[in-house]
Amino acid sequence: MARQILVLNGPNLNLLGTREPDVYGSTTLVDILAHLGNEFAGRAELRDAQSNSEGELIDALQDARTWADGVIFNPGAYTHTSVALRDAISACELPVVETHLSNVHAREEFRHASMLSAVCLGVVGGFGRHSYTIALEGLLRHLDG
Repeated sequence: MARQILVLNGPNLNLLGTREPDVYGSTTLVDILAHLGNEFAGRAELRDAQSNSEGELIDALQDARTWADGVIFNPGAYTHTSVALRDAISACELPVVETHLSNVHAREEFRHASMLSAVCLGVVGGFGRHSYTIALEGLLRHLDG
């Protein structure tokens, strides 16, 4: 039976492919989601959401409680600032993998600290579009025990 997974993306990730391609690559979010759907067909049924609004991301995490087995979450810049998202991750009681395209530790110092990592199952970053694949594989292995 395929696992139900939310792939949640935060602010500015709708601009992937055109925004700072030297940092984030030239692959679009639509491309990443299509690849995940193909790569994990039969193992995971994916629902995706992207928002530039913190409240909408919280709503998506709360809704996931009713249907999802786990979450792949690229919170973008909210990683470093949002206590509200941290609380939402804790409250949803689902395994969440914090996911980043870039290696945040090799970037500006303010990006080195995550408000979310401590309440997530794991963190994957620095592998570009492959970060999502690695995160989903790890989440599915965790769920399958």
